[in-house]
Amino acid sequence: MGFWVEKGLMLEDILNGMFDMVRVVDSNNNVIYMNKAMSGNFRNAAPGAKCYEALGRKKPCENCTSRRAVFGGASQEKEEVIDGRYFSVMSSPVRNNEGKIIAAVEVLRETTNVKRLYQETEKQNEKLKSELEMAKKLQASLLPGPIRDKRLDFSFLYMPCDAIGGDFLDIYKIDGSHMGLYIADVSGHGVPASLLTVFLRSSINKKLLSPAEALQELYIEFNHSKLDEEMYITVFYTIIDLANRTMLYSNAGLNVSPVLYSQKRFELLRLPGIPISNWAERASYRDGFAELEPGDRLFLYTDGIMEAKNKENEQYGEDRLVDILLGNNAAPRQLLLNIKKSVFRFAAIKSSGGLQDDIAMALLKIR
Repeated sequence: MGFWVEKGLMLEDILNGMFDMVRVVDSNNNVIYMNKAMSGNFRNAAPGAKCYEALGRKKPCENCTSRRAVFGGASQEKEEVIDGRYFSVMSSPVRNNEGKIIAAVEVLRETTNVKRLYQETEKQNEKLKSELEMAKKLQASLLPGPIRDKRLDFSFLYMPCDAIGGDFLDIYKIDGSHMGLYIADVSGHGVPASLLTVFLRSSINKKLLSPAEALQELYIEFNHSKLDEEMYITVFYTIIDLANRTMLYSNAGLNVSPVLYSQKRFELLRLPGIPISNWAERASYRDGFAELEPGDRLFLYTDGIMEAKNKENEQYGEDRLVDILLGNNAAPRQLLLNIKKSVFRFAAIKSSGGLQDDIAMALLKIR
């Protein structure tokens, strides 16, 4: 205690008032001082005992921070497990008036509760990851499969920025002549957004031959769900009559315009329409009409393409997209891959994990 008596009783009072456990260990592993918090937690290690005896051990710890502090001259830190309890251990060298290191002051803070909370959080995170992976597989299973119809070629790309996304698309046969196709962008990302895509797929009436009527029904059903006002769906829906080569289309708030084009035509399919939401009790939609010819292509996409930014904060934009569409006569699948490559190169994106927003696009070609 001689060293501490020289410093006066005030320092000892301060140390004894600390919540942390403090002890001083000399170069021979002897405990020469401990505060009340330390003695209260480790009653078998009074001053004069070996430091490792307080931990219920018979020899020095392999990773002894106090010896490393004494002989290394710098503070050391580690995590220690003692009788199933976790501690953060910090050891710092103590020097005498001549600057010689004569001991190490060791501070222990119990972190058992924090450690167990962290471990529990890790378990929950692993469970969440597993559930997200299942949700990702489920959402992927809801995307359309191959379309086998000699009257058209169809391909799509779907790239969520999270494990599961808020963009969605589907194509399906209504009858022997009519094909339904829609692309949607729902509010937000992740699980809440994916639930809206499930609602869309299960709720849209696939028997109606008017896209406007189908969207009207969808709007009413969404209103009955009493979801939060911040949740909504924007969707462009078209029904193509392959026998007569015509199409009807309607829009519920999708903020990018699908493109109908060929070597002879270029048309942006613009129509106003409120998103599928509960912003108003009623909503009305109308059908647009277009005649189709062999070679016509219908390109649908979401705003993740347009809003991709480069390092100068410049958006990819509509002009670059149109240039690729008009300057490339590749098959639908290859053309979509060319667009993806262009967007990723522009925004310096290495993989879908680097996306800031979901991207979905589809291309249908009339034969």
